[in-house]
Amino acid sequence: MTYIQVITTTETKEQAQAIVRHLVEEGLAACAQILDAVESTYRWKEKIETARETMCLIKTRNDLYPQVEAAIKKRHPYETPEIIALPILHGSDDYLKWLDGSLRRSL
Repeated sequence: MTYIQVITTTETKEQAQAIVRHLVEEGLAACAQILDAVESTYRWKEKIETARETMCLIKTRNDLYPQVEAAIKKRHPYETPEIIALPILHGSDDYLKWLDGSLRRSL
């Protein structure tokens, strides 16, 4: 089984809460942490921007990534939201069993 952590950022904490709640309710994420008030610097439309954002760290399985991405895009206010996935290379057996048991089976 391959597990991943999906990262996205939102404009507000409320947007982040709505996204992660939906993902957990639908069994697309086992859990997610919300880190409020991170500072992001990026290039957007030929300008350097700096903004306060809220970051979501979402735990799921790799096979669920397409559904997670689609759900985030549907609820995300940004034109081009950050949605990236990083592999979880190692984890305690107990945690990974809990994570897998908290997720829906693949469609």
